[in-house]
Amino acid sequence: MTGFQLVVRNAGRHKLRTALTVLGLAIAVLAFAMLRTIVAAWYAGVEASQQNRLVTRNAVSLAFPLPLAYRDRIAQVPGVTQVSYANWFGGVYIDEKNFFAQFAVDAPTWFRLYSEYHVSPAQMETFQQERNAAIVGEKLAQRYGWHLGDTVRLRGTFFPGDWDFVIRGLYTTTLKSADNTQFFFHWERLDQFVRQTLPDTAGNVGFYAFTIDRSREPADVSRAVDALFANSLAETLTETEREFQLGFVSMTEAILMAIQVISFLIVGLILIVLANTMAMAARERVTEYAVLKTLGFSPGRIARLIMGESLVIAAAGAVVGVIAVFPLVGVFAAAVGSFFPVFELSPVTVAAAVALDLSAAIAAAAMPAWGVARTTIADGLRRVG
Repeated sequence: MTGFQLVVRNAGRHKLRTALTVLGLAIAVLAFAMLRTIVAAWYAGVEASQQNRLVTRNAVSLAFPLPLAYRDRIAQVPGVTQVSYANWFGGVYIDEKNFFAQFAVDAPTWFRLYSEYHVSPAQMETFQQERNAAIVGEKLAQRYGWHLGDTVRLRGTFFPGDWDFVIRGLYTTTLKSADNTQFFFHWERLDQFVRQTLPDTAGNVGFYAFTIDRSREPADVSRAVDALFANSLAETLTETEREFQLGFVSMTEAILMAIQVISFLIVGLILIVLANTMAMAARERVTEYAVLKTLGFSPGRIARLIMGESLVIAAAGAVVGVIAVFPLVGVFAAAVGSFFPVFELSPVTVAAAVALDLSAAIAAAAMPAWGVARTTIADGLRRVG
């Protein structure tokens, strides 16, 4: 019998205990992977951001607008290559639970600025020609069963009334972390509504987005832009797109911290569950290990048998957990797709879960292996009966 066969037989000697241990480890691996995927989904917008893309908003709050006249002045700042702008719309599709990002954008420049969003030339041409046209992400269209030419009605919240849009384009993304569930329409249509209902606030935009030459330092350009509007009625705050996205993430920082702490506490749970199993197995087999020593097994070889048994059980738990986590992520993504536009299990997360599981196996077996290695043959044989 080879050493591996002996390890496998030892692991299966107490089938119920081993099965429960494997199940506990599988649940721990699954929970760790799910929690880390949730954290990654929260940071998806940060990961998709580009360092040479900056955002300018009102220094007071994003809720306060900026004059459209700022566009040309920002474009004249040295290093700025192209400028676009947008307004958050915040409409409701049928029911409040159907949440997705909606922006009124400057159609001629927005999709050039966000080059990771791809729309076919024919669809883009149609979109440019129709004031009530919209471009939506393919994932968003699939979620609600929308097709090109369909009319979508949004109920306005910040801008009251029923708004009908005709889907004239579907965009795809080249980045996995890019949001493929957004809804874009013409800023001019929104501005026309504002001019008719709230003329005093017409001609304002929510924020500016612009790219800079990669040879320029973002911090220097940010300071130059903000200096243009210092001491004005609408002072600005300019930051990289990454910092802009992190500002939203920081609003839920306490929740994220709690999730990350829990994910690492799960590693401790793996260690405790497996350590308990290995300690029980080693205690039950002290006499057997003493016999093996009399047959010429070295303490190191016996320690490797214990370590191998721990690794086999941990590996089984990791396999079951990884197999279970893929369909669970799919179900979870479908259930919370409106809240997490990007929710995917990454190979790095799976590798981390498996690595932590196997590392815990080595740590769990270390103490029993050390104790058995130190036990003399005489002490081991005294435990007979």
